Amino acid sequence: MSIREAKGREIASKCNLTRKGNLYLVPSQSGRGAYTVNPETGRCTCPDFDFTRAKCKHIFAVEVVAKRETKTVTETKADGSTKTTVTETVKVTRKTYAQDWPAYNMAQTKEKAIFLYLLHQLCQGAGEPAQMNGRPRLPLEDMLFAMSYKVYSTVSGRRFASDLKDAHAKGYLSALPSYNTIFRYFESEMLTDYLLMLIEESSLPLQAIEEDFAVDSSGLSTGARIKWHDAKWGGMLAEFGAVQQRRDRRDWVKVHIMCGVKTNVITAVEVTDSNAADTKHFQSLVEATAQNFAMRQVSADKAYLSNNNLKVVAENQAMPYIAFKASNTGRGAGNSELFRKMFHYYSYNQERFMRNYHKRSNVETTFQMLKAKFGDSLRSKTRRAQINEALCKVLCHNICCLIQSMFELGLKPKFWKVAA
Repeated sequence: MSIREAKGREIASKCNLTRKGNLYLVPSQSGRGAYTVNPETGRCTCPDFDFTRAKCKHIFAVEVVAKRETKTVTETKADGSTKTTVTETVKVTRKTYAQDWPAYNMAQTKEKAIFLYLLHQLCQGAGEPAQMNGRPRLPLEDMLFAMSYKVYSTVSGRRFASDLKDAHAKGYLSALPSYNTIFRYFESEMLTDYLLMLIEESSLPLQAIEEDFAVDSSGLSTGARIKWHDAKWGGMLAEFGAVQQRRDRRDWVKVHIMCGVKTNVITAVEVTDSNAADTKHFQSLVEATAQNFAMRQVSADKAYLSNNNLKVVAENQAMPYIAFKASNTGRGAGNSELFRKMFHYYSYNQERFMRNYHKRSNVETTFQMLKAKFGDSLRSKTRRAQINEALCKVLCHNICCLIQSMFELGLKPKFWKVAA
């Protein structure tokens, strides 16, 4: 049984399919609308069918439901004979995945205490920049700890003050900063590089576990609002004298990540403005990950498809599973030799290609984990503070992945091995 057929049976068991004449409306598993399936022509309006031109999970779901809907019919002919049509009922069993509940429960109940310990160990390796003159600063390790812990708490800076006092009493802070001081440090451009360094270090304990990776981007909304009409159309409609109703939309920053598909740890990250193109950040994410991990596969959606991106993955001794577009033929004049080889591999090994490509769904899970736990919006007002806050979310996510791996995989994370 293929992956699409298994997912189709799952849809048939969980969802209600609506029939309109010869067509079926199949709900999307992401909860966004439905797709139209024509079982007679074997066509579906979903992106997967448009991409592969092969049976998708929605077509398989319709086939299962169509068999269920078939009834036993007995016909009596003029000569008195009867003809009975018997249709076998298809029983769909939902596929489930085992969950190590004891390990999960232990990780969740002890997470906060272990989080503080691991965060403190990480921050202690950040070092202290030299100060030649001026008023003595608060220790950089303390401020990195306070910023990250504040984001982990998901509360405002003022309500976070009591948590900070508890951390100081436990010895995690040598000095107790005020909430305004934490806000000012979020504005520091220098701390961006330190946070990126901590994120990289937090992923290293999983070097022996992660070998397959996925790339994608997602947005974190901010408190600022923009006119969606202006953001989308600009002054174009004014040229034609068109007037449309304007709608407000929150501004956002875009977070580009590469993550491991087993533990969902983020190995490389870049934070940009909302309109930054995804494909331009693919190379830097791959190269940053390749410095610390032995990569076997890299999967990404069709927005990242280019000759250069395929080459970058291959140069780092990994297999690129980047989705092809419906218009790709592999014979384009601008296509590289590697592009043509990958298209040929996709064309003649489609099931295997898609099985590896769909590991990309784990990066969606990573974003869901991060947003569900630490929020899908940013409290900071300025762009630099928003970037640092987003990086703190990523750092907190990585530490939580380490804690889960401690209980499920027996991991014993240690940081700054070279420095030690």
